Amino acid sequence: MVGVEVSEKRVASNERREAIGEGRVQMTEMTSIQRTTMKRPSVSSGMVVYRIVLSVLCIIPTSQAWADDAEMISAAKPVVGLGTRWELFVDKWLLSDARNAALKLHTPERREVVLTTDAPWEGISSAYFSVVQDGNVVRLYYRGSGAGSDLSEEQVTCVAESHDGVHFTRPKLGIIEAAGSKDNNIVWKGIESHNFAPFLDKNPACKPEERYKALAGISHTGRNWQEGNVPAGLFAFASADGVHWKKMRKEPVLTQGAFDSLNLAFWNPIDKRYECYSRIFANGVRAIQSSHAADFLNWSDGVPNRYADGIPFEHFYTNATVPCPGAEHIFLSFPKRFEPDRKVIASYKEPGVSDAVFMSSRDGVNWNRMFLEAWVRPGHDERNWTDRNNMPAWGIAETGPGEWSMYISEHYQWPDNRLRRLVLPRHRIASMNAGAGGGEFTTRPITFTGTRLVLNYATSAAGSVQVEVQDETGKPLAGYDLASANLMYGDELEAPVSWKAGESLSALAGTRVRLRFVLKDADVYALRFAPAAQK
Repeated sequence: MVGVEVSEKRVASNERREAIGEGRVQMTEMTSIQRTTMKRPSVSSGMVVYRIVLSVLCIIPTSQAWADDAEMISAAKPVVGLGTRWELFVDKWLLSDARNAALKLHTPERREVVLTTDAPWEGISSAYFSVVQDGNVVRLYYRGSGAGSDLSEEQVTCVAESHDGVHFTRPKLGIIEAAGSKDNNIVWKGIESHNFAPFLDKNPACKPEERYKALAGISHTGRNWQEGNVPAGLFAFASADGVHWKKMRKEPVLTQGAFDSLNLAFWNPIDKRYECYSRIFANGVRAIQSSHAADFLNWSDGVPNRYADGIPFEHFYTNATVPCPGAEHIFLSFPKRFEPDRKVIASYKEPGVSDAVFMSSRDGVNWNRMFLEAWVRPGHDERNWTDRNNMPAWGIAETGPGEWSMYISEHYQWPDNRLRRLVLPRHRIASMNAGAGGGEFTTRPITFTGTRLVLNYATSAAGSVQVEVQDETGKPLAGYDLASANLMYGDELEAPVSWKAGESLSALAGTRVRLRFVLKDADVYALRFAPAAQK
């Protein structure tokens, strides 16, 4: 994890557990299909408590939760240690109160089409892309499929490679024959290719011959190119180079689930274990469950994602869950949301339309859906308004200084079935935002171990950001009050905050403080207490 000490990783892990006691995730027995009903207090003091709880649980919109009683929320959250790690404004975890400022979801920019699945062994049903960055190489893994069954042994796993995340080529691997030739980019063939999902294993104890791992399989028996008949379930795969794969054992490692979409896994550096997010059905609704393992072979029972009461039931066809690069204590998820009964093109054979949404979690089980709106809409392209489109690929590649590249599928079941690149600056998924009229927000009590505060922020030409440091009770600290704060304006991913006396916060490290942000036509995406700048 970049810029995060080992001790701080454990702090982050402890804070995940601590959050359960805050009220944000007090739903241990609540799944997406089994929820309790919260009773509203009838007296005014009870209503205050109720609104605090709803605000923390993200049940009511930010503006409503903070409209009139911002000051009372500040007492609801205990002090937390941030160390020197990045904190993103994707939820209310760091927030205490706000006036005329609110969390805002940001849509990535659509860029180039990077791959069209028009090779003879690919086809119009090619799907389930995974993005793996290994040094200066970005690899795309995906299913090659014409229009066959989920059980077809003719499905293949393909890989495309790029050195910039934009221009991808198909390596000629010579491993598996398809369409009468081995001159192709196929690494596996058979029923497991329906949803073969590789990742680069960042476990420090990972064996060199298992640098790449993958999960693949569905809840039906089938056949593959090496073994013939294979049982139902998810299988564990390993590879030294991401090209030559073998099963880690013949038996499936997970059997309880539907598994009929991309079931992904990754190494969790905070809790030091592997995580799996797989497909289930919950009362007929496509849903997500998580499991974990220390060795990638012996997995825990699946636990359905949990959401706050009042969050609508929606079909999540895939999940694209990933630990946030540079802030791995936060899980980011980009499900493909499916509306099975809608139809835009009357003549199209299948019903259903899709878009992409965003949610986050600090413990991997309880998920914050601050934003119910789409993260990526289908747009004006008619071919994106048919079934099973707009599916975010799993993984994030850094394709330039501070540039994240993500990818999304388009034109599924059309002759030009393809994958498009999405671009966003690092950590800019959501922000605390205020308009031209100005606004402000204050953090919960915090401690830190760095020596200076840096922000990922952006303003208009006339906009600005100022930061005041307060004591734990909200009293401005001399020299760090708003009158002493220098005005910040511009668009920077990592800019130091300064006051008239300078930018050093060394004297405050380890003490309990709050941060007050005063914004005008500005966004604050993330913050970090960084070590002293190197000279």
